[in-house]
Amino acid sequence: MFGMRSPTLANPTLAITLSLLAIQCGRKGDPIPRPRIPAQAMEVRLDALRRLRMVLPLADANGGPLVGIESVRVIYLPLGLVKPTPEEVFSRGEVVLERRRPDLPGPGGIFVLDLGSLQRSQGWIVVVAVRLGNVAGRPSEVLPWIDPAL
Repeated sequence: MFGMRSPTLANPTLAITLSLLAIQCGRKGDPIPRPRIPAQAMEVRLDALRRLRMVLPLADANGGPLVGIESVRVIYLPLGLVKPTPEEVFSRGEVVLERRRPDLPGPGGIFVLDLGSLQRSQGWIVVVAVRLGNVAGRPSEVLPWIDPAL
């Protein structure tokens, strides 16, 4: 046992300093989540007079994979003199119908929405996919809405 020494640190101050630095490194506070990128525009077409056939987007606006679609909103704008752009209907219109999870398929899934109960005069509609955190995606193309009384 004469040849064995117990392990000791040459400089205990250096060891304490290094251990404190290892504990103290990194950002303080709550982690900041990545900002959610809006979803691409949905493919929407009239399937019948009062039914919409929609294909949910597969990617976000930057082309990355899409997860976390919370709801689908139908936005209505009354008839004007000219056909509005999708952004005009989205910004000036009102939400008339919303479907939330778990009634929605996954990204890329086909979804049929019956609008028979929607009682609005003639106008325009767009459909928007909304991600978690209330991040609305790009609006679909503008579709005409015909008065149900006709």
